[in-house]
Amino acid sequence: MEKVILISIDGMRPDGLLQCGNPFVETMMKLSSYTLDAQTVVPSVTLPCHTSMFHSVTPQRHGITTNLYLPFARPINGLCEQIKVHGGVSAMYYGWEPLRDVVRPESLKFASYINAYMDDETDAALTDLALERIAKHKPDFVFLYMVETDEKGGHDHGWMSQEYLDCIKKAIDNVKRVYEAVGDEYTIVVTADHGGHDRTHGTQMPEDMTIPMCFIGKRFEAGKKLEDVSILDIAPTIADIMSVTPAPEWEGKSLANKK
Repeated sequence: MEKVILISIDGMRPDGLLQCGNPFVETMMKLSSYTLDAQTVVPSVTLPCHTSMFHSVTPQRHGITTNLYLPFARPINGLCEQIKVHGGVSAMYYGWEPLRDVVRPESLKFASYINAYMDDETDAALTDLALERIAKHKPDFVFLYMVETDEKGGHDHGWMSQEYLDCIKKAIDNVKRVYEAVGDEYTIVVTADHGGHDRTHGTQMPEDMTIPMCFIGKRFEAGKKLEDVSILDIAPTIADIMSVTPAPEWEGKSLANKK
């Protein structure tokens, strides 16, 4: 089973990524198949967006339309559930507690949570935990969620503020650490759940709906710009890389090159 790390940087706009001043952004784009105009789902809110990211259906199908989790009226296996069906091991590192609900109980082997405001460098601390576990156990799928861009950047100071851009810069430092630690042992996917404007998000404005995606790995052409990309494509792409059967309800498509 091929291994994948999915890194979600909450609230990261594509223009914020380009303007954050981290030189690894250019390197990341040269290494990856990427897009700066992928689209998220409506409403452009963290829990609905991540539920769609993992289950490849819109909020109108999965029913999560706010940051309050409700059991699915018609259950769908998400990415981690399908990985488990195929005997894979999944791990999750996250800085926003409600996000735990995107994965069904019994689907994870490792998980760590740190509240965004309990550590000055929450994202770096979560990255440390993820890299420690990767070095020791090499889980097949790792989800690393970075919270500070959204909470400490966008909501506290405003999207595209200097504080927001600094949070993205730090997040990309963590991406670089992951890339340098795992080499070609893992495919790395870097994305966001939504963007933002002023000190909020959740609308259908382009600033809220447009997100970046970068795919670094042997199933992707370096430096290729991807077109017509949706957040719904993330789970099918990762499943394809890992030779995991997608759930029949999934609506997205794989972006990986054919084997």
